[in-house]
Amino acid sequence: MKTFKEYENIDEACEECIFEHEMEGIQEAEYQGKKVKLNDPVRGASKKFYVYVKNETGNVVKVSFGDTTGLSIKRDNPARRKSFRARHNCDNPGPKWKARYWSCYQWRAGAKVDN
Repeated sequence: MKTFKEYENIDEACEECIFEHEMEGIQEAEYQGKKVKLNDPVRGASKKFYVYVKNETGNVVKVSFGDTTGLSIKRDNPARRKSFRARHNCDNPGPKWKARYWSCYQWRAGAKVDN
């Protein structure tokens, strides 16, 4: 992490870039009385995956997504990945508080589905 003096040396045009970059990192929030990580997909719950995100009003919500049959998603096959991303319009995935955004996020090339 950079110190304040290191930030002083950066020109004003780039300050907005730094702020946006730091905001993309995983943050903690509270959901129904428990501490949770935001924007970090995890396996489990009612669907295959779930993630906690902030919606347009600033509330923390739980987004469940994925198939529940237990089949692997086979996203490493280029033809399947291309077909899925075209079928779900992954070029414009929508807001983070929608399941389509996170499903498209899991289907990007080189993605890891850990945890």
